[in-house]
Amino acid sequence: MQFSNPFDEPQGQFYILRNAHQQFSLWPHQCILPAGWDVVHPPQSVEDCHAWLSRHWTTLSPTSFA
Repeated sequence: MQFSNPFDEPQGQFYILRNAHQQFSLWPHQCILPAGWDVVHPPQSVEDCHAWLSRHWTTLSPTSFA
């Protein structure tokens, strides 16, 4: 099955990104990285990304507010 949205690809590979507020995001490896975000983990499966996030992202609160 072809997915039109790369975020919906169940077999996709995703970067784990982090912004200046120490918030994380999964990002499809084939997409251009958004400004203001840095790669903190190389592309991996969604399941592996979620496992990494559960170990490293302990709060949903940003470190600061704009």
